Amino acid sequence: LMVGTAKSAKMGVLIKNGEVLEKVTDIDTVVFDKTGTITIGKPKVTDIVGDSKRVLTVATSLEESSEHPLATAIVKKAKEEKIAPVKVDNFAAIEGKGVKANFNDHTALVGSNKLFANSNISREIQDEAEQLQNEAKTVIYVGLDQQVIGLIAIQDVPKPSAKAAIAELKKRGLKTVMLTGDNKNVAQAIGKQVGIDQIIAGVLPTDKADNIKKLQKAGNKVAFVGDGINDAPALSTADVGIAMGAGTDIAIESGGIVLVQNDLMGVVKALDISKKTFNRIKLNLFWTLIYNLIGIPIAAGLFAGIGLQLSPELAGLAMAFSSVSVLTSSLLLNKAKIAGTSTQTA
Repeated sequence: LMVGTAKSAKMGVLIKNGEVLEKVTDIDTVVFDKTGTITIGKPKVTDIVGDSKRVLTVATSLEESSEHPLATAIVKKAKEEKIAPVKVDNFAAIEGKGVKANFNDHTALVGSNKLFANSNISREIQDEAEQLQNEAKTVIYVGLDQQVIGLIAIQDVPKPSAKAAIAELKKRGLKTVMLTGDNKNVAQAIGKQVGIDQIIAGVLPTDKADNIKKLQKAGNKVAFVGDGINDAPALSTADVGIAMGAGTDIAIESGGIVLVQNDLMGVVKALDISKKTFNRIKLNLFWTLIYNLIGIPIAAGLFAGIGLQLSPELAGLAMAFSSVSVLTSSLLLNKAKIAGTSTQTA
């Protein structure tokens, strides 16, 4: 355990306890959050449909105090366009849908199309939204008094390491799943780019843990990789929670494994070193058992009648050799080959 956790720490993988090592050996499914985990987490506004100044003014006025990556992208774009936010009243966040507030005596709404479920959205707006989503862009609807006045398209690209990491997991026979609250079209486009096996889209933050439970009830042993506040329940529910080190404190606290670097190859490293460490523990226990099953009866004199016995000195030396062999076996973990590292010695 000491050697395995020390080696993993040098690779930027923090394993919190031995229980995690045991559970990792059974993992057959790895579930990823999308924003900030598979993607870089720094989305940018790419398109604005409608009166650009009006749409951005309403959106940035409602989103200026939010820490969500999409909100940050909108506020940044407004600053670039030198558009100042307007003070709003009765601000309210609607979980999984968006936000609303009083804006110049109007009810302003900014969020997904779910926020406008009771509104009539024009065919033109719907077509524009669908086209943008097919380009792997997240579409934010902006409205006043339930009337959609425009769209803001935001795009976040996959991390450079995402495709390679998922390919490595597949080589190990693991199923990969992406769990996201984003639109199905956007999720599928991102998933296709990185090679994800299964996509579960349109998931509310409160439902992430429930989806993990569904996978577990289907007989899967699940590792979940996430970075946000709303990922904490899923990280705790999964058999193994893997938190991105660049994520929120609550996500890091909820994960059994923490990736110091914001790199998805760390997931492969974490699973590999955990499995190799636990396998080394089992190997040590196996040979220790064999060694003692043979050595103790001889040292006790049970075979003295046939001339097979050990003096106390030799028995003590044999016991010392047993400890040295276990330590040597454990230290060989430092030479273990781990994907994504420079160590190549077997």
